[in-house]
Amino acid sequence: MTDAQSTPRTPTAIDQIAEAWVDDIAEMLPTVATYIGRFEHNGRLEDLSPAGHEARYRAAQATLAALEAAEPVDEVDVVTKAELAGDLRLSLELYEAGAHLRDLNVIASPPQDLRSVFDLMPTDTIEDWTLISDRLRAVPAALDGYVQTLRTGIEAGVVPARRQVREVVTQIARYTADNGFFASFAHEAAPAEGHLPASLARAVAEHAGAARVAYDELADFLRDELAPVASEHDAVGRELYALHSRRFLGAEIDLDETYEWGVAELARMVAEQESIANEILPGATVEEAVAFLEQDPERKLHGTDALQKWMQETSDRAVAELGESHFDIPEPIRTLECLIAPTNEGGIYYTGPTDDFSRPGRMWWSVPEGVDSFDTWRELTTVYHEGVPGHHLQIAQAVYNRAELNSWRRLLAGSSGHAEGWALYAERLMEQLGYLDDPADRLGMLDGQRMRAARVVLDIGVHLGKPRLDGEGVWDADYALEFMRRNVNMPDEFIQFEVNRYLGWPGQAPSYKVGQRIWEQIRDETAEREGDDFDIKRFHMRALRLGGVGLDTLRLALAN
Repeated sequence: MTDAQSTPRTPTAIDQIAEAWVDDIAEMLPTVATYIGRFEHNGRLEDLSPAGHEARYRAAQATLAALEAAEPVDEVDVVTKAELAGDLRLSLELYEAGAHLRDLNVIASPPQDLRSVFDLMPTDTIEDWTLISDRLRAVPAALDGYVQTLRTGIEAGVVPARRQVREVVTQIARYTADNGFFASFAHEAAPAEGHLPASLARAVAEHAGAARVAYDELADFLRDELAPVASEHDAVGRELYALHSRRFLGAEIDLDETYEWGVAELARMVAEQESIANEILPGATVEEAVAFLEQDPERKLHGTDALQKWMQETSDRAVAELGESHFDIPEPIRTLECLIAPTNEGGIYYTGPTDDFSRPGRMWWSVPEGVDSFDTWRELTTVYHEGVPGHHLQIAQAVYNRAELNSWRRLLAGSSGHAEGWALYAERLMEQLGYLDDPADRLGMLDGQRMRAARVVLDIGVHLGKPRLDGEGVWDADYALEFMRRNVNMPDEFIQFEVNRYLGWPGQAPSYKVGQRIWEQIRDETAEREGDDFDIKRFHMRALRLGGVGLDTLRLALAN
């Protein structure tokens, strides 16, 4: 990878189609543009009305038609055409299934997306704050369009689950509180150096206030108009679930076989945890070993400042050491910022660098209110998952490889199964490299792996209406919560948020563990095919050079 930028590839017709699609997406979805570092749209928000969705549908149709008419000239084109065509077809299928009409959940829907985009906007200059002011001013219109779409869903009988509606109303109350996001954001408005002009400061405050009002009006609509007609059922059913599973994996799987594999994988994780618990405290159960570790002051962090410092130091050390031995890590990728998120939702997530690396990759920790202590043995593997060799190495490598990959391949392509599967694969890799030799750290890694295996079972179980494992009826929300509490050693605030997330975001949670399974299958298939010539470092770098792809495309690309 170190010379990837020195020998640029001549763009092809397929590259040009992909580049034009990135431009279209940036124009139509300004929040996505900000995410990938296209700041020319930072003063705008997308049209979330039915007309806006229709326009994006037509644009996807036109791009797919152009792509299907183009002939690949090399292997890079073959991968681009296969991946982009698959992505476009799936987006058309989801639109035709009315997915946008019920697009509401606790983690990745317009209410969260329109708020979180402000986390990624530059705040260094007066010009930056002018764009922030413009975007804040655009919030009411964007939310109004969103309400129009949800109303269209109500008329068509395509509605989200009532549980998701209630939970989002609660989230909005936190956003719009006097100490919530919009009030705090406006209060803290200032460039890196100096002060905002009085007129701009007033505009930021005024537009932040209007955004708060618009969010409160959205909450009123959700509570008074949508909730009464929302679905009482959390399950989306097999047909829609299969679409979402393809969306998050970039692969078509046998859902029933995967459910049974998940049950077996969960049992394997439990057995492995029980063995390590005995190493930590002879004769102890997993619960007793966890309780023992939670009382160890040497493995405890107090306060978010200590958490952020520990995250950064751990990440920096992994980058430095792995860059010397197991991966070629170019200089721009060696910067990863570890930050405490400005929200309290309970998620831990990564945002990639901009195309020019002016904004580096970032690891964010959204700490729930009331949570003030953190266990390093539990979270060490999380840093590797989100950072290096996990998400940051994978995503930033793709951004860096501009000599081979067009903008769509570097910045927008891929699937959760590819990215999250790699991150779980990376956790196991760190165990194999000796970074989790401490039994407590391995227990923490296995706690995460056990949770991901449990999610495969829970997610498919709930949404397909599978029989409960205890034989007492079928999966539902109450059983899902009980099941997660038995299988995850986390604060209950995290567990409740996680279960609500799975119920409202079908197909996403299993993509981690199923993605890891497919990554390991592809590695093992490659090793068997290459025999004595197989080199694990070469395999990893070849796979990462592809950028984001669906897992079916990954298998195809690495089979040659």
